[in-house]
Amino acid sequence: MEERENRTESEELVFRGMTLDDVGTIVQIERESFTAPWSEEAFRTELTQNHFARYMVLERDGAILGYGGMWLIVDEAHVTNIAIREPYRGQGLGELLLRELMRTASWLGAKRMTLEVRVSNNTAQSLYRKLGFYPSGLRPRYYSDNQEDALIMWAELEPDAKDADSETAGAAELSEE
Repeated sequence: MEERENRTESEELVFRGMTLDDVGTIVQIERESFTAPWSEEAFRTELTQNHFARYMVLERDGAILGYGGMWLIVDEAHVTNIAIREPYRGQGLGELLLRELMRTASWLGAKRMTLEVRVSNNTAQSLYRKLGFYPSGLRPRYYSDNQEDALIMWAELEPDAKDADSETAGAAELSEE
């Protein structure tokens, strides 16, 4: 996989493709973030066997602050997970991470992006709406921990030419091993 760092305006934050070496830290963030976290094996499988999967990390000074993942199928991207370490929440990092996922998906040819969010998670829904996502349906009893419904949301992605803005587009093509 081609390595290419994508820096935000602050120059200290770096987006890069997730590697197998990151999985231990990613699982810790999963456990901090979700009541039904993915396992280490699930992430290893995503990185090594799922050719639709793309995962990135957001780091500062070599420390992973968060991560996001998606599946790219034809011209659509499906966000699988996005999470920020607990001490760094509320600082806009989730928004930066989702914007980078959206840019990368567009750069890789996606025209639309979808995700599911708990109907009770108003904070996340507000962020998603801010970035252009709109509700399109419900998945009843989607979450296994409490049978909560998931709100399905979609966003149209801005076209992103592969040679335009190469500083931020692509995030090293995200974990394509």
